[in-house]
Formats: sequence, structure tokens, C-alpha cells
Amino acid sequence: MEVLFTFIPKEHQQKHLIEQFPEVHFHFAYKDKMRLPSADILVTYGEDLAAADIESAEKLKWIMVASAGIEKMPHAAIAERGIIVSNVKGIHKTPMTESVLAHLLALKRSLPFIYEKQREKQWNRKTGSRELYGSTALILGPGAIGSEIGRLLQAFGVHTIGCNRSGKQAEHMEKMVRFDQILDTLPEADAVISVLPSTNETKHLLKKEHFQAMKKDAIFMNFGRGDLFEDEVLVEAMENGEIGAAVLDVFNTEPLPPEHPFWDMGNVVISPHASSHSGKYVERALEVFIPNLRKWLDEESEPTNLVSLEKGY
Repeated sequence: MEVLFTFIPKEHQQKHLIEQFPEVHFHFAYKDKMRLPSADILVTYGEDLAAADIESAEKLKWIMVASAGIEKMPHAAIAERGIIVSNVKGIHKTPMTESVLAHLLALKRSLPFIYEKQREKQWNRKTGSRELYGSTALILGPGAIGSEIGRLLQAFGVHTIGCNRSGKQAEHMEKMVRFDQILDTLPEADAVISVLPSTNETKHLLKKEHFQAMKKDAIFMNFGRGDLFEDEVLVEAMENGEIGAAVLDVFNTEPLPPEHPFWDMGNVVISPHASSHSGKYVERALEVFIPNLRKWLDEESEPTNLVSLEKGY
């Protein structure tokens, strides 16, 4: 049994894997696919795979993606081979929730203004600060991450509305709506927070009329995928003052080109797809992989966090 990692865990993590599974041959090679033809299991971030790689991986039966998103993977080639795909759904919830709360509190409590005045050595108490308490947040995609955002927002006294394709109840949401009810719900929201994956249903889900329906002082936050809307739609909304601020962690084109208008907008915060960053990322990914590998070796059973290539999540 061979397991190929196309990223390099820390030395103590590699040692732990080798000690836990002496019958497995582990190979750790950063984006090096020389071992693909003999690999039974592949552990990857997913973005480094092409259809040709799948064709060369003659023995491959399981791909464990150390990420939540799979949109950049060669779906057709994987499906044709019947290769099982799983991910690490849920491990991002702590760092991403903290990032969302940090940005939201910073804007509500006027931290950018305060920091700016400190640099200018100005004693200016006209901060315009507002409270989270008593506000309403619309959370697009109340899964593992969205529900955790909802839980902590409720601790601040925020009314939470979840939105998914079915309208089915999700944890820590006081109300649920479907995708086709977003437009009617947006006027209620002080913050609109998206953690949606990229699927056929979510691509360009938000259009011009959605931003026009938001409150003039609403904070829009996209921490899911950049293709939730077309860039020009949000640029126009910001230029027309249709919403108060935008916090963007993901973009249609990454890295964001230096000539992009978002860079020069004072009411747009650009985070370089960094909201999930944490020193515990690989550690948490291995906490998902290790029990799955043990089950796979003992019973040949399917791993948890199976991904539907058809649905895209």
C-alpha cells in the first residue's frame, strides 16, 4: 500500500504517520507526481491535479483533499475511473470564523479609522462606531463553517438567518430561507456573509439586484468562492454606495491583479485568501485522514467526508 502526499507535513507529523502505519509506504513530495503510477491513495490540496495525472495513476483508488473546495480538480477524469474523493470539511471552521468575526468587529467598532488616526497622531473621537448587538446577519451556506459563525454571532446578540438551496434547518440559525428567497431577505440583513462553495447553483448567484436590495450600510463578506458574483457587479455597487463595505477573502482571479479597482476602494477590505490560515491546518487535516486510513486498511470501508463530484461539494 502506497500513500503519496503532494505537500510536506512537518517532520514530527511524518514520523507519526510512519509509526502508526508501518505496513504503509508513505511518500512526501511537494507537487512531485513521480510516484503517482504506484500510489493507492493520494493526499493533496487538489489544485495541482490534471486529467493526465489521473490517467497516469493506474492504482489510485482514493484521493483525500486537504481542503474543502474541489472545483479545480479534473472531475470527469476522476469520475470515469470511479476514484473515491473525500475532503476535510469542517477543519476550517475555527480560523475562518475567527477571521469573519475579526473583520466584522473591526468595521463595526471603527478599528481602521482608529488605527489611521493613531498613525496621523490625531485625537479624534468621532469614530462612528456601531454595535453588533441587535443586528441581523444573513449567512449564505450555514454548513460547518457557517453554523459556527452563527453560533458566535448569537453570543453577540445577533439575529441569524441561514440560507441554503433547500431551506432546511441548520444549526445556530434562527430562521432559514432558500436561495430563491435571498432577494426578499436581504433588506433585513446588516451583514451578509457568504461561505458558499463553488457549484453550478452558486456561480454568479448574487446579481446586481441583490446588492441593490441590501441596506445602504450593510457589510458584505465573501469567504466562500470568488465566482459568487461577477466583479463588475460589486464594483458598481460599491461605487454607487449601494452597500456600506465589503470584505473579500476570495476572488474570481487570484492573485487579484494590481490594476483591479478593488485595490483603490476605501470601503473594500482585501484579504489574500488567507481566512483559513492557521498553524494547526495540517494537524487538523491529519486528524481527519488518520482514522479514515485506519478504517480503509482494516475494512476497505469508504472514508468520511465523501465528496460528490457531480454536486461539487
